[in-house]
Amino acid sequence: MKDGKFLTLGIETSCDETAISVVADGRQVWSNVISSQIEIFKNYGGVVPEIASRHHLENINKVLEEALKVADVTLDDIDLIGVTEGPGLIGALLMGVATAKAIAFAKDIPLVGVHHLFGHISANFLEDENLEPPFLALITSGGHTEIVQVKSYTDCEILGGTRDDAVGEAYDKVARVLGLGYPGGPKIDKIAKSGNPEAVNFTRVLLEKDSYDFSFSGLKTQVLNYINTEKQAGREVCREDVAASFQQAVMEVVVKKTMNAVNLTGALKLVMAGGVAANSKLRSMLESETEKAGIKLYCPKPILCTDNGAMIGSAAYYKYKALGEDELNMDASSNLPLERN
Repeated sequence: MKDGKFLTLGIETSCDETAISVVADGRQVWSNVISSQIEIFKNYGGVVPEIASRHHLENINKVLEEALKVADVTLDDIDLIGVTEGPGLIGALLMGVATAKAIAFAKDIPLVGVHHLFGHISANFLEDENLEPPFLALITSGGHTEIVQVKSYTDCEILGGTRDDAVGEAYDKVARVLGLGYPGGPKIDKIAKSGNPEAVNFTRVLLEKDSYDFSFSGLKTQVLNYINTEKQAGREVCREDVAASFQQAVMEVVVKKTMNAVNLTGALKLVMAGGVAANSKLRSMLESETEKAGIKLYCPKPILCTDNGAMIGSAAYYKYKALGEDELNMDASSNLPLERN
């Protein structure tokens, strides 16, 4: 406790960012330190789990020291420790969980495990202090594409999810085929601005009627087949047009299903969450559709869309207030169900 504020230390290591933050009263970010491994994995075209774990081990103490320094606090001021317990890369998760347990035990501080996706949803609480459940959430990231009905700070229901490639994963694979490198999402979003979204008529995969699930593996294959066909015919492939057409096909499906879910649930608020929530095309399309529907759209700033400790700190605060602390034998889980926050 400092200045009358309840302080949560949020630790996030589910993939390739070592991130630690200090959050006051579940809403105010006092520090948000992120050590990214993107530059390392550009050479590999994607995240290598063993290397990611090693870098978490090397970086986590330095990131912790910096997060406390920026917030101008010590561990003696911390009231709660929140840590991502899953889902994610198991080796990476274990680095964060082990650190959180060690601090909790040494300093006798309550510990709370947080579901990674509940963390992404909670980033919106840091962006707008007046936002409260219930609302509908669209989670789009490298490993996840879900439409979630959020009923409270700790309770939700998944209405639909990906059956194969998540949005971010599809972007990375298409970017690799186009020779854009890693990470693919920001690169495709950037060059698509110079392309024609109607240049290539890729199929919009909507699945069964009234389904809120997603499937993007077929679209990825369509892009690959199109490029191969054009090259075999001796025609030049315009990367900007392919990127714009691919992005248009993805986002039309995501936005259509999301707005159908809005109508199904009667939601008055829609929040965006996850790394792909920073995509400019997705934001602009959802802004247009929610404005026409007369509902409120919440979009975290880009730094809160990526994996970060602040979102974990916020989610941990509300879970602790509702359900209390977890046992020190809490463990990481690479496939943790979303309902278990």
